Amino acid sequence: MANPLDRATSSAPEVVGEGCTQRYDPQQLTPEDGTEFPEAAELWQTLQQHKPADADDSEPPGE
Repeated sequence: MANPLDRATSSAPEVVGEGCTQRYDPQQLTPEDGTEFPEAAELWQTLQQHKPADADDSEPPGE
């Protein structure tokens, strides 16, 4: 085992896309990867209520 990183106990999930559109494959993500975020919608609403008037009105990621 010449590479000390070969002993790592975790690894990143598979990725899809290339360049700027590269992201983790959603089909490969599990709760063990920390993908559960049940408060996401509530957080988004809170952030939208507190944003500056000149901020971008874009939709949340994934919608």
